Amino acid sequence: MEIDKEALLAEERRIRRLRRAMDIAVALLWQVDLTLAEAQDVVEHAKKTALELFPDKEETFDLIYGSRFRRVLVEKYRLQ
Repeated sequence: MEIDKEALLAEERRIRRLRRAMDIAVALLWQVDLTLAEAQDVVEHAKKTALELFPDKEETFDLIYGSRFRRVLVEKYRLQ
């Protein structure tokens, strides 16, 4: 039981770290004057961070955060 509790706490810490990293990345995209290439680098770094925290979850990242990042890039850089 104690091991499960520790594993759950570790998972919760990784989830909080992931949320913070993604929120910071989105804020950076909106608030800093970046070129499109620099903005894409921010997104790639965010994805790398997410996959370090949750290996083999690339599809999940794309479903949850990919659309969020695409929306920011489309709106800010007027992409189609």
